[in-house]
Amino acid sequence: MERLIPAAALLLVVIVVFLLMRRGWKQRTASQAGVPVPARPLEGTPVIHGPVDGMYVATTAAGDPYDRIAVHGLGLRTAADVVVTDAGIVIDRAGTGDFLIPWADVTGVRSSQGMIGKFVEPDGLVVIGWTLGGIALESGFRTRAAATRTPLITSIRRQIEED
Repeated sequence: MERLIPAAALLLVVIVVFLLMRRGWKQRTASQAGVPVPARPLEGTPVIHGPVDGMYVATTAAGDPYDRIAVHGLGLRTAADVVVTDAGIVIDRAGTGDFLIPWADVTGVRSSQGMIGKFVEPDGLVVIGWTLGGIALESGFRTRAAATRTPLITSIRRQIEED
């Protein structure tokens, strides 16, 4: 009995924390209702580079690596592949659906040490700048193999310069 009360109190605190986290996520999603659904990849588009295996970190507001975009699954970290195609950059996310960043919407690419929820060695993340419905965003991707990071960034930069 002497252990039951502290255990019940701890369980109650954990439940309250999870409920507050859920409420915060729902409020964030509601406040971002104006963010449009990203484009879907086009079948049969010629591949320029990839797929590059790794981890999709998240999409955030441009310039603010802590402002996660929660709508349309853009804030969920998951295993993913990045494919550079003639139509744009395809981020094929496991379990949450893939999306296309058309070349007309890509504003840049850079490497970074981190963004919300994921901090790694210097220049360990590929961060793609883009716009969605006039909203400036950045999507982070961590390549599984470090040797694939620079060729991916180079391929994206080459396509940006051509467009």
